Amino acid sequence: MTMTINPIQAFLHANRLLLTGRLRFSRARLGERVTPPDGRSYTIFRQATVSPAGGQPDRAGVVFEVQFHPAGMSAAANKWFSLLPMPFCVGCPGFRSKLWAVNESTGECAGIYEWDTPQDAEAYAASFAMRFSKGRSRPGTFSYRITPGEAAR
Repeated sequence: MTMTINPIQAFLHANRLLLTGRLRFSRARLGERVTPPDGRSYTIFRQATVSPAGGQPDRAGVVFEVQFHPAGMSAAANKWFSLLPMPFCVGCPGFRSKLWAVNESTGECAGIYEWDTPQDAEAYAASFAMRFSKGRSRPGTFSYRITPGEAAR
């Protein structure tokens, strides 16, 4: 059974993480190209990482990759628009990190997340934030996959 994520709690938790300094936005990987297994290429334009409360987790995480093409919006507009659902993502239980990426020539977008557990990733896949992303995507372009392992921070 997949747990349900409460958007209000996620928003409040994201703000707590930001105010306590546990939510960090790094510039280290901005401009770096990433190529998921399907061979498409994207450029990272934002990176967020949450520092664990008690140090590093003692278990490997899982990677959640999502790809989509926003409907009715340019890649540049989507970069700004992607700020709106951010608190509903980073404030979710088990969130570790996310890379936001775009293919400027095609307008396709990708997100590469790291979660504590497969259950956390599945809960996010069923969340308000993912339904919102899917709803604003061109039909047939939204896909995601969950794999064991840790995303490169």
